[in-house]
Amino acid sequence: MPLFEQDLDEVSLLEGAIELNSLIKPTSDIQWVKSHLDEMLAELELALINVGDSSDTSIQQQKQQFAAFIEYFYHQWQFKGDHETFFDSQNTFIESVLKRRKGIPVSLGALLLYFGEKLGFPIEGVMFPSQFIVKVNWNGETSLYINPFNGEYLTKQVLRAWLIGYDGPLARIKPQDLATTDNPAVLGRWLAVTKGSLMHENDFATALECSNIALSFSPDDPFEIRDRGFIYQQLDCLHMAAEDFQYFIDNCPEDPSAEVLKVQVSLLNRGQITLH
Repeated sequence: MPLFEQDLDEVSLLEGAIELNSLIKPTSDIQWVKSHLDEMLAELELALINVGDSSDTSIQQQKQQFAAFIEYFYHQWQFKGDHETFFDSQNTFIESVLKRRKGIPVSLGALLLYFGEKLGFPIEGVMFPSQFIVKVNWNGETSLYINPFNGEYLTKQVLRAWLIGYDGPLARIKPQDLATTDNPAVLGRWLAVTKGSLMHENDFATALECSNIALSFSPDDPFEIRDRGFIYQQLDCLHMAAEDFQYFIDNCPEDPSAEVLKVQVSLLNRGQITLH
């Protein structure tokens, strides 16, 4: 598995996501994705070559090119957030995002970071509590934040409103909320979103692949094992579902869902056991 043969922090977020996508869905056309990205980068470099004064190496020149880059990404290429079917799993697979020009913040943000980093812009990814955002760090200036869903800059007021919606009226932005996030953390969240989308679409066999990949990172995570139990249950693997639920009950006896799962285990152990 190539994803685990390299340090995820040594590759771009997008490259890590492409490998992750191919593990979840082996039919992904990874070669097409990589060649298409190369073509898009060449197109972008050509489009930006005459932006600003080529002899000017100042931050102002960089800012002009960066503004042109954002404009090209969202208006020329017409990438946009998928408002209508946000939880469609296609929004989490890079091949589909490139073909449809639609995605969610983390997939669009990964593309934005990929091209931006290739062009030398000072951008980083941030897993803000409510969604993935992109941070711009111009030398000596206060960081700026972009919403990858639409390419617009985010004020601290908007970010705080998001946080209140996510965490309640007393929520306050903490420094760690806006800290640069490492690739494994983002990919872990990306994997969870993909799994949730697949379950929503009743594609439990592929969702099981997501769960197994997550458990290869954290083999003893009781919450991931509990979620795998739900998937097994949908796949009529009743005995395996009961085992996963029992593991969660044993390791998280104080969790509110433990009592409900005890009833589930009892019912599953009385049911027909089907192994897949």
